[in-house]
Amino acid sequence: MQNLTILDIREVYIGNHVMIGPNTLITTVGHPLSPKGRREYHALAKPVRIGNDVWIGGNVTILPGVTIGNNVVVAAGAVINKDVPDNTLVGGVPARIIRVIEDDV
Repeated sequence: MQNLTILDIREVYIGNHVMIGPNTLITTVGHPLSPKGRREYHALAKPVRIGNDVWIGGNVTILPGVTIGNNVVVAAGAVINKDVPDNTLVGGVPARIIRVIEDDV
């Protein structure tokens, strides 16, 4: 079974020509680090933005507040915890830039 899970208490923007692999999680919700904040059920919410011409591999996690630029490839299994610039290939946990890719359109 293939799933895309979007946990959204804030906006999730997805551009044009975006491919999303199976078992991907996009979440706008986080929780405080302090035990008191978690016991009081405080949630942190930040929107997620995904640009145009993005390919997101399978089993990727995109965390709250992240912006993924245009013409980005996200390798399978990556955890995106910070903004990703245009025209890049990113991968890893946490994700980092692996290389720059050409924008040929």
